[in-house]
Amino acid sequence: MIKRLIAAILAFSLVLFPSFASAEDEEEVIPPPKVYQQVNFNPNEDLDNILYLDLSTGKRVMIRLMPDWAPNHVERIKTLTRRGFYDGVIFHRVIDGFMAQTGDPLGTGQGGSDLPDLKQEFNPMPHVRGTVSMARAQSEDSANSQFFIVFYPRLGLDRKYTNFGRVIAGMDAVDAIERGEPPANPTKVLQASIASDHKPPPVIQQAGPKQEITADMLSNSASQ
Repeated sequence: MIKRLIAAILAFSLVLFPSFASAEDEEEVIPPPKVYQQVNFNPNEDLDNILYLDLSTGKRVMIRLMPDWAPNHVERIKTLTRRGFYDGVIFHRVIDGFMAQTGDPLGTGQGGSDLPDLKQEFNPMPHVRGTVSMARAQSEDSANSQFFIVFYPRLGLDRKYTNFGRVIAGMDAVDAIERGEPPANPTKVLQASIASDHKPPPVIQQAGPKQEITADMLSNSASQ
């Protein structure tokens, strides 16, 4: 008899107060905010995520790629680099106090690769000095192969362009890139490579006899 009475009281309470019975079941689980990885400035670690740009000035730029920030954009940069896509392209748009842009095989700002455009991967990482970010047209999902390196902080670009890396060595080489849109004598990427591939440095032709740019020379210039 007592058991039946308790069961009846419980059933009545569920009918009378249904919201209390289901509130815990319907409680929304809010995931914790993402914590983005910090830039590793050690040029001897995680070589598969370091991009080398060997320039026509005889200097090397080292860029830390950040797949945690923008995995698809980093993968695109690696794919095109290993194809040799960036070898020989110029910095076609270089605005003093702003940024240096490259990655267009046409050298006009209108070209790209044969791969499809990328969907944006905007993230909260700020566009500070040395930031490497993907260029795009008006559409947010129009990035393809072109990217730019920021000379000075441009926080107005945050969450509008996909920030995927940072210069970790050779910023002096970036500062020395010829200005212009396009420059009269543009700085060229002689060779782009991923550090873990251990590609030998390029050979450049100077006014005198042919001179090979050695790894030691590039390392010295990058550390300045």
